[in-house]
Amino acid sequence: MSESPSSPGSRTESLYNRARRVAPGGVHSNVRLLGSSRFIERAEGAWLYDVDGRDYVDHLLGQGPNFLGHSPAPVRERVAAACRHGIIYGGQHPLEIEAGEAALSAIGWADLIRFGVSGTESVHAAVRLARAHSGRRLIVRFEGHYHGWLDDMLMAFDGTTWGAGSSGQRLGALGDQIVLPWNDPAAVTDAFNRHTDDIAAVITEPMMINAGAIEPRPGYLEHLRSVTEAHSALLIFDEVITGFRLSLAGGAGLYGVTPDLAIYGKALAGGWPVSAVAGRGDIMERFGTGEVNHSGTFNSSVMAMAATAATLEILTNDPPYERVETYGTALMAHFEEISRRRGIAMRLQGVPAAFHVAFGEGEVHDARSLHGLGTHERYAALAGHLVDHGVWVTNRGIWYTSAEHGRPELEAVMERTANALDAHLEAESRRP
Repeated sequence: MSESPSSPGSRTESLYNRARRVAPGGVHSNVRLLGSSRFIERAEGAWLYDVDGRDYVDHLLGQGPNFLGHSPAPVRERVAAACRHGIIYGGQHPLEIEAGEAALSAIGWADLIRFGVSGTESVHAAVRLARAHSGRRLIVRFEGHYHGWLDDMLMAFDGTTWGAGSSGQRLGALGDQIVLPWNDPAAVTDAFNRHTDDIAAVITEPMMINAGAIEPRPGYLEHLRSVTEAHSALLIFDEVITGFRLSLAGGAGLYGVTPDLAIYGKALAGGWPVSAVAGRGDIMERFGTGEVNHSGTFNSSVMAMAATAATLEILTNDPPYERVETYGTALMAHFEEISRRRGIAMRLQGVPAAFHVAFGEGEVHDARSLHGLGTHERYAALAGHLVDHGVWVTNRGIWYTSAEHGRPELEAVMERTANALDAHLEAESRRP
């Protein structure tokens, strides 16, 4: 957590000092170590309100889950009604069937689904399932893609080399992985030629949102599909971010490529902590026979399934995708306009529901070219000014749009981003 931004005696300063006495770094997720030290008191729609009375147009959206906006009433009411009957049964209940049916209907291509709590754990379940189904050990993955924080998947990439992502990570944890640059079909083909009978699966975000909001080049996902089929390996889509956000059927639906397995989370349950693995019936049944272990005390809890069912009902019956497209397109155009007027190079990439803002020019098609811009620290400084001016964003450049962003939010964020950019440029001009 960054240093307290408030004056002595403010509620923020008091909470900041208390938090650091309670939790390491004052936070409960390392993702927030470099984030703002402001404390949020409440959230509504597309707005956040901190403990000192400041408001923010929210384009972080809880790192992505709040696709319907904060605390959507139908989800909140469904959860409140459901938990009156109990919270954890230790057994099956009707809501988990309703939620599962709704999810499978939305996804469209999958036969069966298993619910969990976090994207990280569901990634591990999918990878374990792929290895069991194929009888192979190697997993092909890509630079810059994030698949959770546990030892077997956490990876750091500095622009040229990759390795363990944390001190204390088990030695050799990544030894059964082949790490490739993304959007490079030849690299994938070569990996399969070299390890023909030992690759269990390819795992990828269908759109590389975690690092740069980079879309797949035309034909790239189709190539992953064809090469995995040709070598009897599985294709896994990590749709924790893209699922239900890019379209009702996620990235698979948007790009028209069907994986064998997919992992979902974030937008699945209106902000509630729910994840899922979905996929082909012959693969998923390995969970059902007990051959492959997937367990969890809180899997398909009453409130989680109520939130999932309510969220999917909204996304299906009142889809927000056109509204999100309109708002996000206008906001991206605004960024291009204010940077052009100030004579600075800023690049926007992605789709209106999730896009990336960076300083610099040149094509960005993978993690290496994104890192090659060399402007991450400059954007991180701008992000601080954006928060100071009432726009809640991450310092990584990712902007999320929700169903609750509309004309009032657009007008506010256009004014605030322009003022923040001016403040940033002025601060840069004063540096020696």
